[in-house]
Amino acid sequence: MTGPMDGLVAIVTGGGSGIGAAIVERLRADGATVAAFDLRPPDDGFTVDVSDDTSVRAGVAAVTERWGRIDILVNNAGIGAQGTVADNSDDEWHRVLDVNLLGAVRLSRACLPWLRKSPSAAIVNMCSIAATAGLPARALYGASKGALLTLTLQMAADHLREGIRVNAVNPGTADTPWVARLLDAAEDPVAERAALEARQPHGRLVDPREIADAVAYLAGPGAGSTTGTALAVDGGMSGLRLRPA
Repeated sequence: MTGPMDGLVAIVTGGGSGIGAAIVERLRADGATVAAFDLRPPDDGFTVDVSDDTSVRAGVAAVTERWGRIDILVNNAGIGAQGTVADNSDDEWHRVLDVNLLGAVRLSRACLPWLRKSPSAAIVNMCSIAATAGLPARALYGASKGALLTLTLQMAADHLREGIRVNAVNPGTADTPWVARLLDAAEDPVAERAALEARQPHGRLVDPREIADAVAYLAGPGAGSTTGTALAVDGGMSGLRLRPA
């Protein structure tokens, strides 16, 4: 199969399930060779812990030894957190920031020497609607994604003249395993799902494949003039103010 990413090598962190797995599938459909990094990777993936620099560098080395290049990095790995600013301990703040923010730092840092050699270098960071809108009980999670959104802008400025584009995707609430676990733990899962769906103006959860399509655009050669931006895939939640139905 040929496609716009033929000959390109991509790394997708958190590529073992949910949004990450959808991104892996989408980039491969466009012709890329994709390395899925995860604590529990698919059979053809790589076991990598984004919170451990030694693990990250070993994973990047394995990719370059096998394929000799890195052209695309998708910093998708992340963990959730619930609570107000009063609810999470210092240890929990450190744990979430270590994965959601510093994980992207570690991967980007390790991949930069290879991305600088690529004629089609791109980094896509997975942010969130929680980076641009205030949501109840998402203080820690939103702070981690807000920091990642700001990091995206700084990286875009730093590396543009090296030929590396850096962008972000801001999904709304998506139909992922993490959201499914939250729903299962709710007092009334059906009512909770209905509330999440109604919160997004288009009236449903975001499909992970829609997020993967956005990543594929930003990572692909068709977005050559797009850098330092965040693409919202949230059913209009970040910008629309519809009257109640």
